[in-house]
Amino acid sequence: MKDTPKQLAQHIARTIAAEIGAQTAQALAAIALLDEGASVPFIARYRKEITGGLDDTQLRNLETRLTYLRELEERRATVLASIDEQGKLSDALRAEIEAADSKARLEDLYLPYKPKRRTRAQIAREAGLEPLADGLLADPTQAPETFAAGFVDADKGVADGKAALDGARAILMERWGEDPALVGELRNWLGETGVIRARVAEGKEEAGAKYRDYFEHSEALAKIPSHRLLALFRARKEEILYLDLDPGKDAEAGHLYGDGRVALHAGVSDQGRAADRWLLDSCRMTWRAKLHLHLLLDLFGQAREKAEAEAIAIFGDNLKDLLLAAPAGARTVMGLDPGIRTGVKVAVVDRTGKLVATDTIYPHEPRKQWDQSLHSLHKLCVQHGVELIAIGNGTASRETDKLAGEVIAKHPELKLQKIVVSEAGASVYSASELAAKEFPELDVSLRGAVSIARRLQDPLAELVKIEPKAIGVGQYQHDVDPYRMARALDARVEDCVNAVGVHVNTASAALLARVSGLSSSVAENIVLHRDQNGPFKRRRELLKVPRLGEKTFEQCAGFLRIADGDEPLDASSVHPEAYPVVERIAKDSGRAVKQLIGDAGYLRGLKPESFTDEKFGVPTVRDILKELEKPGRDPRPEFKAARFAEGVEDLKHLKIGMILEGVVTNVAAFGAFVDIGVHQDGLVHISALSDTYVKDPREVVKAGDIVKVRVLEVDIPRKRIALTRRLEDVPVVKPGQDNQRRDADSSRTRILSRPGKTASPATKPQPANSALAAAFARAKSGA
Repeated sequence: MKDTPKQLAQHIARTIAAEIGAQTAQALAAIALLDEGASVPFIARYRKEITGGLDDTQLRNLETRLTYLRELEERRATVLASIDEQGKLSDALRAEIEAADSKARLEDLYLPYKPKRRTRAQIAREAGLEPLADGLLADPTQAPETFAAGFVDADKGVADGKAALDGARAILMERWGEDPALVGELRNWLGETGVIRARVAEGKEEAGAKYRDYFEHSEALAKIPSHRLLALFRARKEEILYLDLDPGKDAEAGHLYGDGRVALHAGVSDQGRAADRWLLDSCRMTWRAKLHLHLLLDLFGQAREKAEAEAIAIFGDNLKDLLLAAPAGARTVMGLDPGIRTGVKVAVVDRTGKLVATDTIYPHEPRKQWDQSLHSLHKLCVQHGVELIAIGNGTASRETDKLAGEVIAKHPELKLQKIVVSEAGASVYSASELAAKEFPELDVSLRGAVSIARRLQDPLAELVKIEPKAIGVGQYQHDVDPYRMARALDARVEDCVNAVGVHVNTASAALLARVSGLSSSVAENIVLHRDQNGPFKRRRELLKVPRLGEKTFEQCAGFLRIADGDEPLDASSVHPEAYPVVERIAKDSGRAVKQLIGDAGYLRGLKPESFTDEKFGVPTVRDILKELEKPGRDPRPEFKAARFAEGVEDLKHLKIGMILEGVVTNVAAFGAFVDIGVHQDGLVHISALSDTYVKDPREVVKAGDIVKVRVLEVDIPRKRIALTRRLEDVPVVKPGQDNQRRDADSSRTRILSRPGKTASPATKPQPANSALAAAFARAKSGA
């Protein structure tokens, strides 16, 4: 009996609820809100009573699974209809299809009935050879050649006994190779025991040098890390490596196991009967020629999908950390976009982010106008009251940093501070349609300096203008499904923007478009209305914006801030629909709302239960009281900057054992990359992130963190730096070795030891960089 839409909805909700640790009623409520067009940030913050307090992580997982399960149900309906049209839908088959809990299982069941081109088995059936196959299978005492002679028919394309037996074998191979129970069993087995093996393609050793760690590589498919798998798949795509999947340690024994499972399933065994050998050969060919290849492609596809999901999650986590980095705030900033031959581009933005001055200076080669550049920068700082200097971390960054440092040293009265910031994506923004619209008269090269200055003031507000994948904090982001990645990253950006809130009277259209409920066109309408009519005084005035109706207002209002407006609550995250709750609290206290705001001592003494009603329960009232204590609080950390070591500006300046301060630029599954100011990020391998075991690098570091590291190894030819956060560890340099590793092919390994301790055979120290070398080889090409 076919399930009703309501029953299907209940089933999906039950499934998702079990996966996210919630009740079915909670999942149903959240699904209903999503279907009505509510955003995840809105539901998480303002509909806690309805969903029972599901948080944004649970809701994002629910949203993703909801899409998958609905697609599964659509596919299930298609499969049932297709088999039914063929007249082959038995009650037992229907029950199996309706019980399929994954797309893979569903496709296994559909495989024998899936319309396909004429196969060898179909041609054999049309030639009347199915009785031959069934006859040998039912009675193996018959001699295959003798029995096959009765099926020779030149008119049907069966020229001789061999042709008849080949056709019969094709029928059996297709039948067994499409049996859903057998396919499922073998998939599970091969997925658990299979080993992915890589070997270099002949003659590709030099072209594929960056993959040389994988030229002869094998690893369990079930345990291979996502970054390594994506590296292997990329190398295969570039035709550097051949990949195979064999059934474990003893590949031949594993293949025999595959043969044996097919034989057991088919009821075939070697009892010395005339047809036993022919039937066993058919089982062997079914496994090796049909099932193994099918399962290899299937399992590689599943593994890739899982690896992509992990890579996207890592990218999303890093992006979140970058977007929620500490803002310098409302300070006048000078942005320097370093360059050598083309000069250093200069842009000054005022406390609101408005561009007030630009210049191009040439302190470096070939012009070397150092003193003139110092004068130009000093003049701009004095003229515009510059407080911070933001320096892009690209080419000539450290040289330009030195220039800024000299300005600060010569003019201490200006109380300037310099900070090196990531310029990832600045060039993408400079050439974008958005930048052209924002600065139509400004040279493309100067727009990057503006972006660098603004991203120091407010990283979130500036980085939302750049396509997330261009920000460069991912792991093999070019190897994953672009649609899946864009969707996931957009969700991360949306969550970050709404967690912080947006000041509607100063925000760009790009930032406003990330607010819950607002489309790009409505965001542009808000900016246009603001430009034509002046700043908004109250949130309710947003309803005057074209195409911003009550439903959109409901979604966006709580995330939009109006500072110094007519309504003090408009500067908070309290939703306008909940203002009556605040008014009840104020009335109970005998004071005005404005007097209530910020009185933490009084507010903390109130009981949320005293102010609930049929619409707003304890969770919402608790949030309101917390918000009233400090309205519009910014969840981002306090602003501070890393200080790069003076005189350490290039790889050649690094020495083994140096302790340096740096900024985490990227976190991958195998460790963290740290900018220490030498134009090349160093890698802190996961094993060197902490004194204790670390399963996930994000447990201890995140993008934007300021960390202290010790230099373990410097490989100048390959531009690699190995670092450790375990500052008490020291690298042991063998006699005769320089304290930099300069030979890219050297097999010598630095060893870590504790100060004052000597390694004994019983406590043999581990190689510091055996894992590091492999991690480098597969990391930066995709990072």
